[in-house]
Amino acid sequence: MRTTADRIRHAVFFEIIGIAMATPLAAFAFHLPGGDSAVIVVASATVAMVWNYVYNLGFDHAMTAWRGGTEKTVPIRVAHAILFELGLLTIMLPGIAWYLQISLWEALVMDIALALFYMGYAFVYNWAYDRVFPLPEWQVSPDDPRI
Repeated sequence: MRTTADRIRHAVFFEIIGIAMATPLAAFAFHLPGGDSAVIVVASATVAMVWNYVYNLGFDHAMTAWRGGTEKTVPIRVAHAILFELGLLTIMLPGIAWYLQISLWEALVMDIALALFYMGYAFVYNWAYDRVFPLPEWQVSPDDPRI
């Protein structure tokens, strides 16, 4: 299982890269002033960073209880990303509507668009992160029949 320091590194890099990509995309896609786009993306990233830590810790504990380890298959990675975004959507929707003074429906459309972007990004980022920083339990010996 990942250490606290590793989880913090994971979350911080995820949010820094995500903010750098999402802020200009959100401003363009939703015709928002850059400042409003930045506020929405940075606030979302801050909430997401805390949610990321809590969610991944819980998910890893559930994986360990269910499968005996934390190695994720592609279907588990897809479920992981979808469940993460659904939780974040529930948390963020009221704040986006309030800040931008828009309806919950408009906020939902905006949040879904951001969630779709982040879902794809999370899938790629987590896969890459796991390859760059693999856990010792994932190491395959040369005698393993899976190679």
